[in-house]
Amino acid sequence: MIRPALPHEAEAMRALVRAAYARWVPVIGREPWPMIDDYAARIAAGQAWLLETEQGLEGALVLEDDDGALMLDNIAVATSSQGRGHGLALMAFAEAEARRRGYTTIRLYTNELMTTNIALYARHGYVETHRAEGAGFRRVFMEKHLA
Repeated sequence: MIRPALPHEAEAMRALVRAAYARWVPVIGREPWPMIDDYAARIAAGQAWLLETEQGLEGALVLEDDDGALMLDNIAVATSSQGRGHGLALMAFAEAEARRRGYTTIRLYTNELMTTNIALYARHGYVETHRAEGAGFRRVFMEKHLA
């Protein structure tokens, strides 16, 4: 079940995201942005979602309203749960949430060194729009138009 994160779950969300992104630290040379984000603030703003199963918290998602589109700011799957389709379920939820909010476009960005993520998003209909630096990171911006 994907549901809004609750205030007392900020630390659990942070821990899940940090573990999920840890493999990227040697590639990027420092912690990716999601590892240092403020999840208590995200939860308070209504931007944080969690994927919970019988096994516990298995995924996290941060969604922002972004100038006529929904921004998929962060998606993370617990390391012990990767390869089970949870990431795709979170992506599908984000797209459904975009439609529910009346958007026809969903956007995201990822670090340009996260080439496997870029390829994954491209396989699922996201198209690169541009590259730019943000918060000291080289980012690839992508979007998907929703039917």
